Amino acid sequence: MSALRTRFTETFGIEHPIVQGGMQWVGRAELVAAVAEAGALGCLTALTQPTPEALTAEIARTKEMTDRPFGVNLTILPTITPVPYDEYRQAIVESGIRIVETAGNLPTEHVEALRPRGVKIIHKCTSVRHALKAQSLGVDAVSIDGFECAGHPGEDDVPGLVLIPRAAEELSIPIIASGGFGDGRGLVAALALGADGINMGSRFMATVEAPIHDTVKQAIVEGTELDTELIFRQLRNTSRVASNAVSREVVEELRQGAGFQDVRHLVAGARGRTVYEEGDLDAGIWSVGQVQGLIHDVPTVRELVDRVVAEASDIISARLAGLVADPVTAG
Repeated sequence: MSALRTRFTETFGIEHPIVQGGMQWVGRAELVAAVAEAGALGCLTALTQPTPEALTAEIARTKEMTDRPFGVNLTILPTITPVPYDEYRQAIVESGIRIVETAGNLPTEHVEALRPRGVKIIHKCTSVRHALKAQSLGVDAVSIDGFECAGHPGEDDVPGLVLIPRAAEELSIPIIASGGFGDGRGLVAALALGADGINMGSRFMATVEAPIHDTVKQAIVEGTELDTELIFRQLRNTSRVASNAVSREVVEELRQGAGFQDVRHLVAGARGRTVYEEGDLDAGIWSVGQVQGLIHDVPTVRELVDRVVAEASDIISARLAGLVADPVTAG
């Protein structure tokens, strides 16, 4: 298999320019270790673990499965219960983790605390202006989320086809394209648009090693690009989730003027966790992106990564190379 070397693979010491970013309730040791073993960058989701001590144990469990590099995601969003970020950061550093993915608000405190300890930081954001701010803070790379993504796409509604090259025009650090990526075609497109790699979330959910119920994986396979809902639009906190009885109820309640407190019981994180653990697709809100329209099977992580890289390499060396006319014969 041909290697695809980019600024991202060189900077972070990863074999393939593919990232499995943090996903609440999903980014656990089984998946992350499999991604690392396949030569991509996997990220544990720190706040899936209830305490910093539990994160330390999960990092240790991952290291028992792989000796390859992996990262930890730290999401920075408003919470009802304050998060002891300093203790989570300490757990990361003391466990020897050297790559952290941040997301949400600006990662100022994380950069100031982690970079002096030799930790490289990838910040995930949804706009060029936020990416530029993160770059000015000293992050090592930016993961830029287009409107197609699962989770929080921001409020600008700019799809990746425009957002990625705009980011490439403005930034000097490596860029990971996120939102809508699930195969080799997407990887080639991202590289052509100026990115240095891709982030896949929903695609990694539909793998053998993903620690979620098989019913959820099959729902992703059967879903189309039309089977998502955008909730919290009226609250300026948009989130793309699977279309189900709960998400449709949230959309309708907010459309009729309800506030967050009116739907809080519907969107509780514990309900979403039940979906992943028990396979009841209508038990709560769960995240998936429009890329599910391109997901047609549940391979192992290695099969998926190998396929994406092989397909991308073939497109670059065969199909695209064949489109370039020989100047001699063309004349």
